[in-house]
Amino acid sequence: MSSSTVDPADPVFRLHRGGKMAVASTVPLTSREDLSLAYTPGVARVCEAIAADARLADDYTWTGHTVAVVTDGSAVLGLGNIGPRAALPVMEGKAVLFKQFGGVDAVPVCLDTQDVDEIVAVVRALAPSFGGINLEDISAPRCFEIERRLDEALDIPVFHDDQHGTAIVVLAALRNAATLLNRKLGDLRVGVSGAGAAGVAVTKMLIAGGVNPEQVVVCDSRGIIGRHREGLTGTKTELAELTNADGRQGDITEALRGADVLIGVSGGEIPEAAVAGMAPGGIVFALANPTPEVHPEVAARHVAVVATGRSDYPNQINNVLAFPGVFRGALDARATRITDGMKVAAADAIAGVVAESLTAEAIVPSPLDPRVAPAVAEAVAEAARRDGVTR
Repeated sequence: MSSSTVDPADPVFRLHRGGKMAVASTVPLTSREDLSLAYTPGVARVCEAIAADARLADDYTWTGHTVAVVTDGSAVLGLGNIGPRAALPVMEGKAVLFKQFGGVDAVPVCLDTQDVDEIVAVVRALAPSFGGINLEDISAPRCFEIERRLDEALDIPVFHDDQHGTAIVVLAALRNAATLLNRKLGDLRVGVSGAGAAGVAVTKMLIAGGVNPEQVVVCDSRGIIGRHREGLTGTKTELAELTNADGRQGDITEALRGADVLIGVSGGEIPEAAVAGMAPGGIVFALANPTPEVHPEVAARHVAVVATGRSDYPNQINNVLAFPGVFRGALDARATRITDGMKVAAADAIAGVVAESLTAEAIVPSPLDPRVAPAVAEAVAEAARRDGVTR
């Protein structure tokens, strides 16, 4: 969109005018004494204390409640590789969601590089200013290596929300859908359409949460992933070894034949005939946005429970149910990393919010439900302590 097509009267542009966030002081600065305490000479005593014991930074700076929202602009929402400047409104929005739902302060950091080594080096250098790193809208497969390297290098939580936020909410939704249908996760046959960042993370999270990996079949743009495929990347090789125990070959229609669950995280259209080939009483999560892989009204002809990524249909699988509480809990526990146990705990907490009032149209809470973030934060903090990853 060129500047000539920007309509100042459009409510979207009016809302974004000047950005969506600002920095505010948390202390008074109205007297000479205030200045001497907040800045020189008083601040020197705090600096010296932190120099002697770096752990004190969590108590006496903003790192105990602040994360960096880091992107390179390579995979922004449904917009693709639009670069760091165009990504900034999304990162501002993410920061506002952190504050609104988790009470976590967040700073957008949009990097003008898409080189893995440079991104890792820059984030490592910035890390002392933050209590956690939320990676956002970085394309696969680079996102896997960036997260892995930062997780190994830093002693603060690193979390790629496009992977793990989505995966946590999917697990929560599937747990409740299975409960509603009187099914067990370990008995479900699952087809996953998409093997990018979200697809890989969802598959691993479902397995961590109790789905039998032998009953999972994952498809990418070339079809079913399995040991029969040559030239797979490292991540897809891992999926091939972990899933598709029956050795299925073919496209998404074959992957869904007799399946109980479809998880769509690909953006590609899935034909109605493929959904019709699923087992009776099935579950479809068609999460591509804004156009689901299967239209929810079409899916509803063949399955019992349908979820999407959209707010105008029931059962919105929305990352905002996860990431504010995940980081709030990790920061509260002073976690050094985010474990699978913490992610599963987050999913269980999300599911638990609506566990007593499940219907086919309400298997997850509303993104605006104020109970969600505190429940997730408490569960994540407890899991961090249990997993022994706290300072």
